[in-house]
Amino acid sequence: MKKTYKWKLSDLYKSEDYFLRQRERIREKNYSFINKWKHRRDYLSEPAVLKEALDEYDLILRDYGSDGDEGYYYWLRSKLDQTDTDIKAKLNRIEDFSNRIQNDMQFFYLNICKIPRRLQKNFLTFKGLEPYRHFLERAFRESQYLLTDKEERIINLKTAPSYSFWVRMTSDFLSRDERTVLNEQKKRVKKNFAEIMALINHKDKAIRDSAASALNSILYNNVDIAEVEINSILQNKKVDDELRGMHRPDLERHIGDDIDSDIVDTLVDAVSERFDIPAEYYRLKAKLLGLKYLKYHERNVDYGSIDKKYSFQESLAIIRRAFKKLDREFHDILEDFIKKERFDVYPCKGKAGGAFCAHHLISQPTYILLNHNDRFDDVLTLAHELGHGINNEMIKKKQKAIHFGTPLSTAEVASTFMEDFVLREIMVKADEHTRLAIMMKKLNDDVSTIFRQIACYRFEQALHSAFRERGYLSKTMIGEIFTEHMASYMGKHVEPSKGSENWWVYWGHIRTFFYVYSYASGLLISKAMQRSVKEDSAYINRAKDFLSAGYSESPRNLFSNLGIDITKKTFWQEGIREVESLLGETKALASKLRLI
Repeated sequence: MKKTYKWKLSDLYKSEDYFLRQRERIREKNYSFINKWKHRRDYLSEPAVLKEALDEYDLILRDYGSDGDEGYYYWLRSKLDQTDTDIKAKLNRIEDFSNRIQNDMQFFYLNICKIPRRLQKNFLTFKGLEPYRHFLERAFRESQYLLTDKEERIINLKTAPSYSFWVRMTSDFLSRDERTVLNEQKKRVKKNFAEIMALINHKDKAIRDSAASALNSILYNNVDIAEVEINSILQNKKVDDELRGMHRPDLERHIGDDIDSDIVDTLVDAVSERFDIPAEYYRLKAKLLGLKYLKYHERNVDYGSIDKKYSFQESLAIIRRAFKKLDREFHDILEDFIKKERFDVYPCKGKAGGAFCAHHLISQPTYILLNHNDRFDDVLTLAHELGHGINNEMIKKKQKAIHFGTPLSTAEVASTFMEDFVLREIMVKADEHTRLAIMMKKLNDDVSTIFRQIACYRFEQALHSAFRERGYLSKTMIGEIFTEHMASYMGKHVEPSKGSENWWVYWGHIRTFFYVYSYASGLLISKAMQRSVKEDSAYINRAKDFLSAGYSESPRNLFSNLGIDITKKTFWQEGIREVESLLGETKALASKLRLI
């Protein structure tokens, strides 16, 4: 019997009484700080006093935050069952509690941001504040876009009804929807949204077409709701940007990610200029599959005989070997996750789709959610999420709570780094036909991670621009903009089949505005780090320095220390050429095997 592999959440949940006691402790700690510093101004002129305040603030962030174990626990539970209204009610309750504390606490950060420019150098060069230097740099950079304490309080309070509830609604409706599809035995069975998504790339055309038809039906059933939802959150974003004086919709993302807009623009330009690469890849795939054109839902169908089933245990065994070769510490972190039951592995009704690695306070455990279906893809997904998990655990060992986490501009470096080394481990014993299938798979992932995500980023730019010009976008207009930008990178060998215009409905990333560029930047930077490790195994120690950095330094400086200049277009082009080179090798192998 297959082991269930569910999260062990007892580290967070002891009892409801425990949550009540902890909530009082959180209130006490936060308001003790608030009452001590609310009316003081000496920390805004004396660096030594600011150090005292930041040390106290860091301890609150480490052990309590504004919602403690309760907020994290019910957020995790909400992902395991998105239909449970009791969990939603409890999550809303603790979020309300947390928001009130954050609103009352925000004066501290806002005041730091408003330290006069003439005094900022004194704080940045004060030796005692060295552990907080980059925190202060970020605060000073953000200061020009922040509002008054009362205005920021209003924005915080309206976030749930004007954004979070809308997005959660669409996700919940999708997770509840079920349709009848063909299964492996060619019987029609009822499947939920996550299970249908898992069948979209099935090698059997009848099964994947059935899944696509079911998915299109679900999306069509929810597109009217999604139209209202997306317009509502676009309007909310527009209002916030106007209040803050942000001149472009993606600026808030760049500031939050600690990256310069010109670096992101350079990345987007470099990738967009080479959309010929994915177009040629899809031409090759269509030819290998014996098709004139790929339907939209077929673009990710695996070529070749990667039919082997990879149980969760087998996936772990492969990853163990890869991590042990790469660095013993990576292997040990994985073993700790297994021992402490940090995985929720298999799909079930109501569970959030996809996969993620979750963290909250630096003192709390990391958890990984999967929807493992014993596929080849699932091995790489596990490696990807473990990359995030290792990143989290290494930051915990080196950084203060104030630096815990990673800006999105670098968040995908660790995940793709680990994923690619695991892929190499799988390829070690592959014959030529299997090798071709894996190379096609790797190309597919690179195309999706780099070119598709940049096409999506440009879709988001066009979406926000069109909304701000017109004031409201119909589902038809959104679908047309989406189709145009997806076609821009796919080329003429992928047809925009009926129903594909609605696939934006479930794409959660476009609700986390302008997030997707980080997949492309992460993989291209990861490729540079992989090259260095392959050339010199000792480079892994420098890579580990990056994995331990968190928010303690800017991405520009972090990568500069690794010998990587992300400001140059030539850097991004070098990584893109690696994809082009792999495409050339794949075509040569296919030709050698007389398949094209």
